[in-house]
Parts: sequence; C-alpha cells; structure tokens
Amino acid sequence: MGGLYKISEWIMRLSVINLLWILCSIPVFFLGFMGLVTPSPDALKSMLPLIAILTPFTLFPATAAMFTVARKWVTGEEDVPLLKTFFRGYKENYLQSMVGGLIFVIIYVIITVNYFFYVKQGSTLKVLAILFIAFTVIVSIALFNYFSIMVHLHMKVLQIVKNSILITIGNPINSIVMLLCNGAILYICLTKLNFFLVVFFMGSIMATFSFWQFNRSFTKIQMKQQELEEKEQERLAEAEAEEAAQNDQSEDQVDKHNFEQNEKNRD
Repeated sequence: MGGLYKISEWIMRLSVINLLWILCSIPVFFLGFMGLVTPSPDALKSMLPLIAILTPFTLFPATAAMFTVARKWVTGEEDVPLLKTFFRGYKENYLQSMVGGLIFVIIYVIITVNYFFYVKQGSTLKVLAILFIAFTVIVSIALFNYFSIMVHLHMKVLQIVKNSILITIGNPINSIVMLLCNGAILYICLTKLNFFLVVFFMGSIMATFSFWQFNRSFTKIQMKQQELEEKEQERLAEAEAEEAAQNDQSEDQVDKHNFEQNEKNRD
C-alpha cells in the first residue's frame, strides 16, 4: 500500500505540473493542435511563424516554471507546494526565459532557412544540409540544458546559452541519452495523437528527466573541478615546502660560512 500511495502521489505531481505548463502556454498548444487536426496538409506550416512568435512569451516561461519544480524534486525536495513553486519559478525566470527563448527561436529560424536553402542546391552543396540537421540536434539538447542551468544557477542570459552549448558538446554521452529518451517520450505521446499523455505527463516527465540528466553532468563537472583544485593546492603546498626547505638549506649554508669566517678571524 505504501508503494501504491507513492506511485499515485507522483502521478498527481506530474499531472498537476503538466496541466499548469499547458495552461500557461495555451496559445502555442492551441495553434499546434489546430494545425495537427486541420485536414489541410499545410495548416501547421502556415501556423509555424505565429507559434514561433508566441513561444518565447508563453511556452518558454511556463517551461522554466516547470523546470523549477523538477529541480526541487531531483534535489530531494519532493513535498514542495506545487502551485506556489510553479508560479514563483514563472515569475522569477520570466525575463531570462523570454530573452533566451528569442535567442533560441532566432537560431532555429537561421538553421531552418539554411537547411531548406542547401537542400535545393546541387549534390555537392546538398551535403551541407546534413550539417544543419546536426546543428538542430545540438541546439535542441542545449535548450533543455538552458532551462536546467537557468533554474539551478544565477547567471546572465548569454552565459547560460554559452554554458548550455558547452555542456551539450562536452558531455556527448549524456547528451545522446537525453536526446534519445526525450525523443522516445515525445514519440510515445504524439503517435496516434495520444492527447491524454500530452496533457498530463509529457512535459513534466521530460523536464524531470532532463534536469536529472543535467544534474548528473553538473555534479561530475563539480567533482572534477574539486579534484583539480585539490591537486593544485597539493602542488602549491609541495612547492612551498620545497621552497622553505631550500631557504632553510641556504640559511644553514650562510650560517656555516659565517662560522668558518669567524673561526678564521680568531686564528
């Protein structure tokens, strides 16, 4: 019964946060839903510019709030008040999430324009389109790390963007695991329009897993930095000890020389 209660408690937590995430970014989800259910094949494509404009102002702040709650869960604070923590994270991170969202949207637009440009070129230049697909993957993983860094550390927006990309490239195994697992969650939730999973679990599960994965990478980086600092301190201590020993030896030699000089003067 204890295990069943624990499972039901986590289902409630994930579903509440996911519902809040959708409600706070309802314009983006409404347009995406209309684009998917409209019979016209170009309906979603025609709505993408409007979705891209609204995303930094609605979806990104809501996602930052969701990551704020996920951070609490991963770091051991499982019983935090959900509504209070969510809306506090929404308010505190709104500006950074909005500015960061604009930066990432611009990056995605640049990548998309270049991709379709090179796809239409000859066979030689067409290969460059693959490069922009790789850029899309890196930026997508960096986006998850961006939210994790924003809710975990106090940095400026450009520093968060830079560090999110560095962590993505510097930890390729963790980045691949994050991409595959989030891709699997997204695929399961979106195949055959399974709206139940989208509405109640998709975002909260992805946020919790993404922050857990980021926290593992961040902890490893901290441990490596701590080891380097300890080694540096040991090296400095050894250098100081060696320098002190050399000074003592020099003083002994000076004392010995002075003693010999005094003995000669006496003779």
